[in-house]
Amino acid sequence: MATDPNHFRALMEKLNKLPPERVAEVEDFVDYLRLKDQDHALAMTAAKVSEPSFAKVWDNPDDAAYDAL
Repeated sequence: MATDPNHFRALMEKLNKLPPERVAEVEDFVDYLRLKDQDHALAMTAAKVSEPSFAKVWDNPDDAAYDAL
């Protein structure tokens, strides 16, 4: 992801004004956000990979009524 250099610079200036313990909190939060994105991507990939297996189970006349929902 490309970041605007001015935005990056402004963010760095703000970080430089924080005490070390707050910088550590910001770093932890950034790590949390990245992990959350990775978890979401993993869940989406797992759902996509499992679709063919579930299609065999879901593709039947009894469940046809749910297709319109």
